[in-house]
Amino acid sequence: MISRELGGRLKSLMGKGKAIVLIGARQTGKTTLLHELVKSGKNVQWLDADDISIRNMIGELTIARLQTLFGQNDIIVVDEAQRVENIGIQMKLITDHLPQVQLFISGSSAFELANKVNEPLTGRKWEYQLYPLSFNELQKHFGMWNEMRNLPIRLVYGSYPDVVNNIGNEKLVLSQLTNSYLYKDILEWERIKHPDKLVKLLQALAYQVGSEVSYSELAVTVGIDKATVDKYINLLEQIQIVFRLGSFSRNLRNELKMSKKIYFYDNGIRNALIGNFNDINLRDDQGKLWENYMISELKKKNSYTDNYCQSYFWRTTQQQEIDYIEEKDGKITAFEFKWNPKKKTKVSRTFIAAYPNSEIVTISPDNYYEYLSGD
Repeated sequence: MISRELGGRLKSLMGKGKAIVLIGARQTGKTTLLHELVKSGKNVQWLDADDISIRNMIGELTIARLQTLFGQNDIIVVDEAQRVENIGIQMKLITDHLPQVQLFISGSSAFELANKVNEPLTGRKWEYQLYPLSFNELQKHFGMWNEMRNLPIRLVYGSYPDVVNNIGNEKLVLSQLTNSYLYKDILEWERIKHPDKLVKLLQALAYQVGSEVSYSELAVTVGIDKATVDKYINLLEQIQIVFRLGSFSRNLRNELKMSKKIYFYDNGIRNALIGNFNDINLRDDQGKLWENYMISELKKKNSYTDNYCQSYFWRTTQQQEIDYIEEKDGKITAFEFKWNPKKKTKVSRTFIAAYPNSEIVTISPDNYYEYLSGD
């Protein structure tokens, strides 16, 4: 089994008197990680909230029933917790009245679960996010050299655990993932009348990855209004399929200030949506895939290493551009992603003049491991 970077961190927090909340898209390995963490428990109670009877039982918990139901447990796991009404209040009962119990709460919707647990569990929880497998996790498992050789595969098929563990069946696994399973929660919670529009929007975003997006243009393409585009993208962010990158603007009048780009957490999902699994060397979107891969991998690393930085892209009205920017403690690092290592990097003189103390980094397949490996 591939060890997860969060494993050691979460294990060190067990028994410290707080609930541990684990959030991530469906099929990223949350349940597998939790099983690994709790296997040493003497009396573990696993509650799967996908089961309506479990949801009802949790929803009806009272202080009087807690001791009877869970008094003998040392660990309680509530999986897919966002499906439980008033989950935060019910979990507060456990943390307050069964302090000897280590409570794990897992869910596939960051926003939905956070809304339900944040206020009731303020000061009573640790919260972490699990992503598809990271480069660092994969290189530790397969070895650095082997994982670097796998880069063309990762760019096309991504790194969902089930994809990585089913060599030769990647297309089948990704097809099953993208046939509504990943956005099952949206379809159930929001009662979307036209799920085909959601899929069409995802496909439009997949084609535009790495480019600035216009909600007005997307609305015309998909056949819905601009407000619905905004709503759907918010929902897709909540279930960890896509994320937005805003534009960086500090000094110049001609910098784009309100623009945004949208990236996918996983290249395989992006390619499955447009039905293109061609070899990386036979594609005309190599640059887009490389950019999406690197930005999503840096997002994983920043999260797992507690690197609390702000992320952006930079562009001017004259089309001068920086692929990706990180800002932390007043320091600016500008990244250019080059799929072809031999291609000369031309960094905007306008950017350098405006931000003379910034660090400029060029990342290609020749050196990317330096930025993605390590703890």
